Amino acid sequence: MALVLTEEQQLLRDTATQFFQERAPVASLRKLRDSKDASGFDRALWREMANLGFAGILISEKYGGTDFGPMGIGVVLEQAGRTLAATPLISTVLLGGSAIQLAGNATQRQDLLPTIAAGECLIALALEEGPHHNPSHIETIAKSIDADHFSLSGHKVFVLDGHVADLLIVAARTGGQAHDRHGITLFLVDPKAQGVTINRSHMVDSRNAASIRFENVKVSASDVLGSVDGGSDVLDQVLDIARIGLAAEMLGSLQQAFDETVTYLKERKQFGVPIGSFQALKHRAAIMFAEIEICRSVVLDALSALDERRNDVPLMASLAKARLSETARLVTNECLQMHGGMGMTDQFNIGLYMKRARVAAATFGNVDFHRDRYASLDGF
Repeated sequence: MALVLTEEQQLLRDTATQFFQERAPVASLRKLRDSKDASGFDRALWREMANLGFAGILISEKYGGTDFGPMGIGVVLEQAGRTLAATPLISTVLLGGSAIQLAGNATQRQDLLPTIAAGECLIALALEEGPHHNPSHIETIAKSIDADHFSLSGHKVFVLDGHVADLLIVAARTGGQAHDRHGITLFLVDPKAQGVTINRSHMVDSRNAASIRFENVKVSASDVLGSVDGGSDVLDQVLDIARIGLAAEMLGSLQQAFDETVTYLKERKQFGVPIGSFQALKHRAAIMFAEIEICRSVVLDALSALDERRNDVPLMASLAKARLSETARLVTNECLQMHGGMGMTDQFNIGLYMKRARVAAATFGNVDFHRDRYASLDGF
């Protein structure tokens, strides 16, 4: 596999680069944060992204998408990561759109996918129930109350964009025990339904999330996404897509943090010379450069695995997420130290990149989770 972009993918990357730098710079995130914006993202900007086709990159042209594939969304997310753009790309496109395409019936696809591609419907996956990522640990209960309805009760945390979602995809247990893979079912739930309580969580990196409580929420059997008790297989695929996409976004953030630090090393002077001329700092910068280049190869290979529908997608997803999370800590720590005490202030952007790196590293599984998963998948 050639770890390079095609001409069309390069054009998409250039378009995304220009768009995020001009329309969603880091200053936009600061503005959203400081104004305590109710949505946490710019809805007008999201409509512009949809008009450019970003919201429909993973959706077939049959449903109004551009069908540019995983590599396409990967290059867009990388550029979004460079400016820490606040968008529903991960929640709506990677998680919601992928789940509906993989498990939705004909009616669900026809009703929902065109609205996602048009930027008119925001979707959030309500999965996590504890402080650590564990897709099988589902205690939210869905009881069958008659042939056509279920009743949902439980509590979800860290629901990305949950407070602004137009539709929730809720993982609930219809069988088995709390940690069993079998017995998990996905439901499409209206966030305005009776019994749904949503509280926004203010994340340290200014990314949107919410905690959601369900109390005897009545859901129609026609709103089951996929099959009853068969949600785990869908979740595995959806989460791997999200992990690889998030790794691409992290790659962009790390590259930008590194680039800004190199610029600072060239400009900041000590003892009459740029501090970048000091050998010790050169060595540390060289290590960061090499690690980021390795990460770039890992992300491109993972995106290619999705594009080509290879059998090693789960392995590549865990490899990419673990490697990017580990490198994120190294690079942001080093970049902050090279900025010195000023790096700890809000004057510089490096602190924002560090916060994003910490939250992203824990999202969809941290380093330890994916090392263990990679070893298990590889037979160890």
